[in-house]
Amino acid sequence: MDAHYMRYLAPGFDRAEVLEELMSKYGEDVWRFAYYLTRRRDAADDIAQETFIVAYDRMYDFRGESNIRSWLFGIARNKSMRVLRGAFFRRVQTTDIRELNENIKGFAVSAEEVVIGRMDAGRVWRTVFRLRPKHREVLLMAYHYDMSMKEMAVALGIAEGTVKSRLARAKRSMAKLLNRAGEEDES
Repeated sequence: MDAHYMRYLAPGFDRAEVLEELMSKYGEDVWRFAYYLTRRRDAADDIAQETFIVAYDRMYDFRGESNIRSWLFGIARNKSMRVLRGAFFRRVQTTDIRELNENIKGFAVSAEEVVIGRMDAGRVWRTVFRLRPKHREVLLMAYHYDMSMKEMAVALGIAEGTVKSRLARAKRSMAKLLNRAGEEDES
């Protein structure tokens, strides 16, 4: 399903069928994006569900100015930011490293490579989670979801130039944090 299809969706069309297709195609991506932003499984569950409820309610309003994934990510991002601003979430923000490693998929030949890969991936994910949310979200969109600058701009509701500058700052912050962690490991 693409934006072209959604743009011409007639008000009498069965929205439940379209929603089911959207959820099967984008559900996992929306959930993971919410999880990467909030670092909580329960929050990601709620956000993904709320995202598709909003998509269902606004399905006929979709104008096709962006692709569907960007539209859904924009909704999920707004829901995630609302959760992150909530007082309860700020008090109860814990991350279990085992949960992070469960979400990292990789292939390796030997057991040593698997262990080293998991250690490196875990270190990278822990570093990503230390970034400010606005830097974390552009890194995730760019590298994990392979979104273009335009798609990210639409999803975030900001100009492409702002996306580029946030991405550059996020890369610099990641490099500094990873270098600092590497220096601490050596000493």
